[in-house]
Amino acid sequence: MHPRLPPFLPPAATTGRLVAGAILGAALLLGGGCGRGTGPAAVAAPLVPAKSGECRSCHEDIYKAWANSHHAHAHRPVDARAEEDALAVPRQFGLHGVDYRTEWKDGRPLFTEKRGTAPAETYTAEFVLGYTPLRQFIVPVGGGRYQAAELAYDPHQKDWFNVFGDERRQPGEWGHWRGRGMTWNSMCAHCHMTEFRKNYDSVTDTYSTTWREHGVACHQCHGDFPAAHLVPGRPADPAKQTGLTAAGMKRAMETCAPCHARNELLTGRLHPGADYNDHYRLTLPTEANVFYPDGQVRDEDFNYTSLLTSRMGGKAGVTCLDCHDSHSGKTRLPTKDNSICLQCHGPSPRNNAPIIDPVKHSFHKADSPGNLCVECHMPRTTYMQRDPRHDHGFLKPDPLLTKELGIPNACNRCHSDKTVDWAIESADKWYGAKLESRQRQRTRVVAAAQAGAPDAAGKLVSLIASEEVPAWRATLLLLGRPFAGREAAVVAAARDNLKHADPLVRSAAVQVLATLPGEAATLRPMLEDPSRLVRLDAAWPLSGELAADSRVRQELDDYLAASADQPAGRMRLGQDLFNRGRHAEAVAAVRQAVEWDPFSPGLHDTLGLMLNELGRPGEAAASLWRAAQLNPTDAGAAFNAALAFAGARQLRDAELALRETVRRNPRFDRAWYNLGLLLAQTNRADEARQALETAEQIAPQVADYPYALATILWQRGDRAGAQAAARRVLAIDPNHAQARSLLAP
Repeated sequence: MHPRLPPFLPPAATTGRLVAGAILGAALLLGGGCGRGTGPAAVAAPLVPAKSGECRSCHEDIYKAWANSHHAHAHRPVDARAEEDALAVPRQFGLHGVDYRTEWKDGRPLFTEKRGTAPAETYTAEFVLGYTPLRQFIVPVGGGRYQAAELAYDPHQKDWFNVFGDERRQPGEWGHWRGRGMTWNSMCAHCHMTEFRKNYDSVTDTYSTTWREHGVACHQCHGDFPAAHLVPGRPADPAKQTGLTAAGMKRAMETCAPCHARNELLTGRLHPGADYNDHYRLTLPTEANVFYPDGQVRDEDFNYTSLLTSRMGGKAGVTCLDCHDSHSGKTRLPTKDNSICLQCHGPSPRNNAPIIDPVKHSFHKADSPGNLCVECHMPRTTYMQRDPRHDHGFLKPDPLLTKELGIPNACNRCHSDKTVDWAIESADKWYGAKLESRQRQRTRVVAAAQAGAPDAAGKLVSLIASEEVPAWRATLLLLGRPFAGREAAVVAAARDNLKHADPLVRSAAVQVLATLPGEAATLRPMLEDPSRLVRLDAAWPLSGELAADSRVRQELDDYLAASADQPAGRMRLGQDLFNRGRHAEAVAAVRQAVEWDPFSPGLHDTLGLMLNELGRPGEAAASLWRAAQLNPTDAGAAFNAALAFAGARQLRDAELALRETVRRNPRFDRAWYNLGLLLAQTNRADEARQALETAEQIAPQVADYPYALATILWQRGDRAGAQAAARRVLAIDPNHAQARSLLAP
């Protein structure tokens, strides 16, 4: 039995303001409501703020459903009664090398933490995130900043655990619970509070955070109301309620999306009914460490991306509210007998769904786990050690992709005692040629693109034009970015999608073109795109030319301010300042980002490239080499460091960095080429020749490599060898004048 949520306590629904770690103000009766009303036809009635408790008199059933929901309990002040099972009895225990003590003392929770030989630390908590399946405690640390503790309580198993498991995050790391990766103000509260405002001061690095209510209350989804709608005891007038048309259902889903998606803030101030893409950048399945190549969730991705990449959500128009009650959060129909799925796939299908007989389709007996739609098409992944969540991509299990690419499949998740080959044989027997689907084809191409396979670009282009699901089309375009500089077809595909109906696709097309020189004329018209997301992507490479009073400049400033309290956001601020010629401020901003997250290779890399551009190769090399050390598999990082060392005339360090580059990636032709040039400069002609020959073997279509070899051989007096290399140059580039001169009599 899972513990039941306790009744929602109205006093927890308060307006709050955090300043330098204190809670100022008392509970305020602000009013509330659960439907969007309208004012008189002639003059719109002023909208007023509301408290969820005021909805109850007219919407008793809805209020009760919400009061026992995860939304209602998403955030609350600590309370002796609610935390009795966790803290009433003092406990001492060790987890992953850390000793803890938990207790309720002097009217507040106390936690003591002892790490190795470091002094013990004692701290309290003021807030709690959630109730079940886990509770996470929020700790004040000063400056208006709050941190989400790594120690959490499981009311099912009645024990304490570390939300990071055995990761053993250390103090000083961004992801440690006292680091910025766990700062409540920027990483948690936005989705656990009603009308949350971060109010970060970038000068003092402090917060003056405000909110309207704890938890996700009526106002968060329904907004403000005309004052007449909130008259106590006034019966609800159905004629004054806003109905959900098809467009309205999309907007309703986009009200869910900010907190049920992995995304990036564009503004930090979404209001109900606003367009999601005007306020957030959705994370798409472009990186292998975030999503699997078929779109299955891997890291903590939540649900919205998965739904949009599915044919159900991305093409058929299925929304959150088709399956979930908006107030309780529960499914509208049971999953244990497939009712929730058969509302569309049953005898009276909806949304053009195919009719499914679960027994015939699954080849599993009725009432068995394998006969349940969700077990095969919505497998669970556990996050935060205790929170299992269903994948919402509705993918077909494909064991063959497990064997080829290491992607999990639902068959072996359940039949963990069986081999992958057993699952492949069973799937082939039951489904045969049906498994040679678009999903399988696309997955292989995505995996190839993520691995940088040379032939991936052409395969991406062939899929882009025929991809019907916008989120996948955008993903395929974005995966083409690394190839855009040398593959004209990728650039053409991006141009073809600049006018696509979906802003995700237009955004991806703009991002591809933004990586290329000479595309400013193409990008400038996109500054007037209807979607803020697209406008910002077009503005980024053009930021140096934007007028200070232009709409898009203001939008770009808002975007940069929204995440300026995080290392990545401060880095972007620095990049924008650099593009605008404010170099000293730019370097200072990126150095600040590095200080906040000293173990991020990307931040060191950005700082190094910036310093190199400013003609400071010695400082640049130090930063770039640190980036390479922090990412020991990234050959590109080592190569960048090598070039900076060479620019600083630190040739020994440059050679070591180039050798490290080709150790990490033996087929890095440009690194072999540069190594050959450096060896030639230091009078090691034989080694130089070997390096240049390796570069040419890897990339025989590049004229630079045989030409460099030709010059070295000529200098050594090997005229025949030099002329043979020169002929290879001319076979690639018949107009290469220097190579032709080596063949002159």
